[in-house]
Amino acid sequence: MSLFLLGFLGIILLLIFLLLFGMPVGFAMALVGFLGFGAVMGFNASMGMVSSTVWSVFSNYGLIIIPLFIFMGQIAFHTGVSEKMYTAADRFIGHIRGGMAMATVFACSAFSAICGSNSATAATMTAVALPEMNKYGYNSKLSTGVIACGSTLGVVIPPSVVLIIIGLYTNQSIVKLFYGGIGAGLLLTLMFAFTVFFICLKHPTWGPAGTRFSWKERGKALLDSSEILIIFIIVMLGLYFGFFTPVEAGAVGAFLVLAITFFQGKLNVKKLMAATVDTLIVSAMVMMIVAGAAILGKFLTVTRLPFEVASWVATLPVPKIFILVLILLVYAIGGMLMDALALLLITLPIFFPMAQVLGFNPIWFGITVTVVTTMGAVTPPIAATAYVVAGMAKPVPLVDVFRGVFYFLPAYLITIFLLLLFPKIVLFLPNLLQ
Repeated sequence: MSLFLLGFLGIILLLIFLLLFGMPVGFAMALVGFLGFGAVMGFNASMGMVSSTVWSVFSNYGLIIIPLFIFMGQIAFHTGVSEKMYTAADRFIGHIRGGMAMATVFACSAFSAICGSNSATAATMTAVALPEMNKYGYNSKLSTGVIACGSTLGVVIPPSVVLIIIGLYTNQSIVKLFYGGIGAGLLLTLMFAFTVFFICLKHPTWGPAGTRFSWKERGKALLDSSEILIIFIIVMLGLYFGFFTPVEAGAVGAFLVLAITFFQGKLNVKKLMAATVDTLIVSAMVMMIVAGAAILGKFLTVTRLPFEVASWVATLPVPKIFILVLILLVYAIGGMLMDALALLLITLPIFFPMAQVLGFNPIWFGITVTVVTTMGAVTPPIAATAYVVAGMAKPVPLVDVFRGVFYFLPAYLITIFLLLLFPKIVLFLPNLLQ
């Protein structure tokens, strides 16, 4: 059997473990990598490879950034920081038709700037925004759909664990990926807001106008929520001017959130312990996925599957944009079937070399595929954020949440199309770093 065919069979076996047996993705990748490497190099070599790879992953200083940013988001989540952001947004635009739903989008965007977790954002906004929209008679499809989709901004807007892993895995600048995520994240935020506007044009009763507040009340709400903006600015400007590395940025952000919530009296021992435990759980899951991906990557490397596929694609007599669209279609379908981070780590060893051979900017490619896979977080059958919203929005049935989500799918597609048409949306800020 050729090495190329063995690598291809390894990918098929991985999908079987994931889709048919429901094996955790980190363990599935590690098992396939171990068995495949052993089939090529021998059992003893495979054992040595696994032990050295796991050690190198868990002793990698750069990965410290993951628990730091996760901890920052968990502290913000458990101390209810997002309530201030929703209140500020609602004070400014809640009085227009669909305004509370738009405020939810902007609050999700702001919360994502310090959280980076889809599920945490979905849970927080369901608890904070949904009761307010229900009070004013918002249609459940609009209210739950906008929360589920708005929550996916946490993967695109920095600091994002997914962007961190992409940077580490593909040897790209995490800082540039963060700045590229700002442009794509803001564009997706605006597309969601426009979607709410058009939904309310077609269904005026779905999003009744809320209370109009005075400019004094708006200013006070904006001032109350300003600390989140300040933390984001400090972290991003510190990275831009080189005052600290990405790892140090994670430490600075976590410390600032801790200090602010403590002095505001929102942080107590119980909330700190809950945030710490959740950080450990999520970090361990992410680390296992990274370790599994590294083991799988060793197997794919010895089979030369990524390089052979990339070389073959480069010789195809078709426009490179056609190949790119096929790649993005794979990510769109794959995002419906598995976690975005797992999908990216499985496919990047194959598709990233292809993108480089085709001449696509690696930062732009990383951001674009992140947006595409993010769409899968609200698309059945996985749709993690939709399930979180449905679980907290009882008695709203899950089918209503999905119906609401489908209204926002065109926003994702338009965003992806604009990123393809105008790469500068992503690359303008990263280019300033050069």
